Amino acid sequence: MIQSYTFRYDELTIDIPDIIRTLGYQGKELPEPFASLIQMVSSDCHQLDDISGSYYITEKCSVDLVNRKVFANNICLKVGRKICNELADSTNLAFFICTAGKTISTKSTSLFKGEDLIAGYVYDIFGSSIAEAVADKIQSMIEHEVKESGNKTTNRYSPGYCNWHVSEQAKLFSLFNGSASGVKLTPTFLMTPIKSVSGIIGIGKNVDFHDYQCSLCNLKNCVNRKVN
Repeated sequence: MIQSYTFRYDELTIDIPDIIRTLGYQGKELPEPFASLIQMVSSDCHQLDDISGSYYITEKCSVDLVNRKVFANNICLKVGRKICNELADSTNLAFFICTAGKTISTKSTSLFKGEDLIAGYVYDIFGSSIAEAVADKIQSMIEHEVKESGNKTTNRYSPGYCNWHVSEQAKLFSLFNGSASGVKLTPTFLMTPIKSVSGIIGIGKNVDFHDYQCSLCNLKNCVNRKVN
């Protein structure tokens, strides 16, 4: 069964230091207008009413390490070697779709079109941070749910990363009847609203949670890449 939830901004853990790092001011005093903009945008985000997330846990699954595929609910996902290895001991899979919502995406896009490029950039960064914070929240809910039956979870992985092609989004979304939490796919397999996250989490008694191994990946703009 698909589980869907809405969240208030103050229910999420927003990584403000990470937002500052993204702005390029790690270890430096944050200058204007960024200091004021962060305060203003954060205050504005408390008014958001379309932050949401959904997840679905399959009854069973199988993992083909040789061909780097996973199977669940009559679909085959070509997740690649890295993700396949992480999911190898899974007995169930959790799929999720999370979004910061249409409101903040629309606000950022509007500002980018000429009204205020700098403010648009800050809203854009906050949108990404909110989407990831929702994914953190959903992941924690999944961990809590499966723990009751003695299961553990892997880290979460998304199409477009770790050699999992973004076109596989269509298969993932098919588990949610094409959309969830107001998120849909474009013909090029991108999500709308833009500030959305989808992915997969392995579940089982013998799986392990591993931090993202960025040294094994050459994708420089990955949201999970560690700052050295």
